[in-house]
Amino acid sequence: GENVKQSNWGDNYKTRFPQSRMGVEQVFVDAFTRAVEYREEWEVYNKLDKKIKQKTPRPRRDLKLETLVEILESDRFITCHSYVQSEINMLMHVADQFDFRVNTFTHILEGYKVADKMFEHGAGGSTFSDWWAYKYEVKDAIPYNMVLLNEAGVVTAVNSDDAEMARRLNQEAAKAVKYGGMSEEDAWKMVTLNPARLLHLEDRMGSVKAGKDADIVLWSHNPLSIYAVAELTMVDGRIYYDLMQDSEMRQQIRKERAGLVDKMMKEKSE
Repeated sequence: GENVKQSNWGDNYKTRFPQSRMGVEQVFVDAFTRAVEYREEWEVYNKLDKKIKQKTPRPRRDLKLETLVEILESDRFITCHSYVQSEINMLMHVADQFDFRVNTFTHILEGYKVADKMFEHGAGGSTFSDWWAYKYEVKDAIPYNMVLLNEAGVVTAVNSDDAEMARRLNQEAAKAVKYGGMSEEDAWKMVTLNPARLLHLEDRMGSVKAGKDADIVLWSHNPLSIYAVAELTMVDGRIYYDLMQDSEMRQQIRKERAGLVDKMMKEKSE
């Protein structure tokens, strides 16, 4: 596959390790094995008697392994880039082997094939809506993926790699209504509450509720509609965008520009 093996990325990547899917798995296993040993080394040291500890060299601190230990102890959450079912299964097996949980699989265009296993593992999914055929690893992508994930009980969100499309994720979520007949409420959650849950921020954002951050958008129509326009945007209770005010400011700018052009034209003609 392209992402994992980087097999078509040019000559500069042909000597890179790992160069196979088995190699990728082995890198994960080796790294978390080292992290387990690192944690045990510090646990042994910290349990030493004070006098003995003074005579014993401290274990060498390793920031990379400390990060992996945070994953093992559920203090740090994993978001994993993924496409095909074999890779998804592989990382869940690695996680089960070392007793941690994959928080979110991103892109996950073959998630529908392993949705039951994802639900059992406790992993969420943040997927594209209907992207397909832009590289070999997505040849089995289907527009029903997010619907099937949601029906399996997986916390599902919609994402985009494209900055332009990321501004219209409300419309991307609407495709779940078209492809698969998802309810509008569940579709809207895929760009509001569900992403907040995947980020462990649902106590602050993702829905309108007393006590949460006042991050609110008021729409002119049903927000899943292509005709919907954001009329008011609030962040932490402060107005960051107002369509009426923006229209007035644009008018002022047009008047100012027209005045400057008129002034330049008069000076030029004198």
